[in-house]
Amino acid sequence: MFSSNAFDYINVLDKAADASWKRHELISNNIANQDTPEYKRQDIDFEAQLQRALHHSKYKSVDEKVSNLKLGRLNGRQYTDYGGFSYRLDDNNVDPEMEQVYLASNQLKYEGLMNSLTTEFTNLKSVMK
Repeated sequence: MFSSNAFDYINVLDKAADASWKRHELISNNIANQDTPEYKRQDIDFEAQLQRALHHSKYKSVDEKVSNLKLGRLNGRQYTDYGGFSYRLDDNNVDPEMEQVYLASNQLKYEGLMNSLTTEFTNLKSVMK
């Protein structure tokens, strides 16, 4: 990661892309284990952490909030979803159709993050010319 203020958004987008990539891995693992007895679906919570971090300082601009983020604390938290709940007889709580929806949604988010990163680097390149 870079330490200049010019890279604040890039660093946050990079963290978000990493979390999205990890979510893709977890959802794929959920789909692969849809028939494993007692398996509980896994997910990662990044958006809530980012939202809390950005709302921590209410009366600042988005630029100030992003520049004041402590990126080391902004890591996605992996968790077991509904660990004590199952609607199936084998105690597996993976719904394959919903996992496919989550996967498609996450793929769109990831592509959006990659486009945003590309745009940020294009902007920096234009400024340096």
